[in-house]
Parts: sequence; structure tokens; C-alpha cells
Amino acid sequence: EYETKDTDILAAFRVTPQPGVPPEEAGAAVAAESSTGTWTTVWTDGLTSLDRYKGRCYNIEPVLGEKDQYICYVAYPLDLFEEGSVTNMFTSIVGNVFGFKALRALRLEDLRIPTAYVKTFQGPPHGIQVERDKLNKYGRPLLGCTIKPKLGLSAKNYGRAVYECLRGGLDFTKDDENVNS
Repeated sequence: EYETKDTDILAAFRVTPQPGVPPEEAGAAVAAESSTGTWTTVWTDGLTSLDRYKGRCYNIEPVLGEKDQYICYVAYPLDLFEEGSVTNMFTSIVGNVFGFKALRALRLEDLRIPTAYVKTFQGPPHGIQVERDKLNKYGRPLLGCTIKPKLGLSAKNYGRAVYECLRGGLDFTKDDENVNS
């Protein structure tokens, strides 16, 4: 039985196992697949101890009124994550686990991030006042949008879309999450 630490990231997943898969096996699979597990054994597994990085399913509760649904509580050690990286944290916890074959359905219900991890985030380099000064916009909310379609526009057409948005009164635009360099 695993005792959670105040430095663990704690996740609660709503799990519906495939028929014949016990909830304990489903919970352990979610913990493994979202941390150190992989779909097959590889020879490099023997080169290191993964205990300090393992996610651990420490509790399972049936969901009241829902047949074959459970809340699986998983604890993740901070050593698993890159400091100050929301992207790394979410990619680790939810990036690959939702297509897991032992599960019919899976949903992240809750995530508790400990103060020790929150403190690794530096935050924005400046506040809203600097943005307002740059844009010369005061006394009202700033209004922006994400350019669509999120992929496929040429640089020229992307620029045209940004221009039209700003010309129409928006204060800023942002790239979609899928647009990166």
C-alpha cells in the first residue's frame, strides 16, 4: 500500500475497464502507462531502477450509481517531471494513456499539483500592465482570438488572417497549440 507524499502530483481518473479486467489491474495500468510503463518489455529496462519515477495507483473507489466505473487515484513523484513545464506534466499524465486497450473509457477528473512543483514555475516575465502599455489599450478587457484553420494556411494567408482580425478591432491573435516551430 502506497502512502502519498506532500510532494506527489495526485490524479483522479474515472476508469471503465474492459469486460474481464479487474479495477485493480486497470488502475495499475493507468499508473504505469502514464509514468514509466510501456506496452512491451525492452532490454534497457534492466539498466536502471524506475522506482523513483513510477506512478502508483494508491486507491480505487467505485463510482456510485455507475456500473463498472471506478475512480482510480494515482500518485506521481516529482522526479518524473521536468521543473516548470506544464507541457511535460500533462504529456506524461494524459498524453498516451487514453488509448489503452485494457480500458473502455478513461477521464481525468481531478489533478492536485503540490506547492513544491508549483514553485518551479517562474510565471510570466511581467504583468498585464506591461501588455496594456505595449498595446496602448486601457479601461477595457483585451480581446483576442486564435487563427483558424489551425493548420494549412500559407505564411501569406496566415498574415492576412491576422491583419484582418486586428483591423476588425481585436487587440491580439495567438497561434493554435498545434502551430509550433
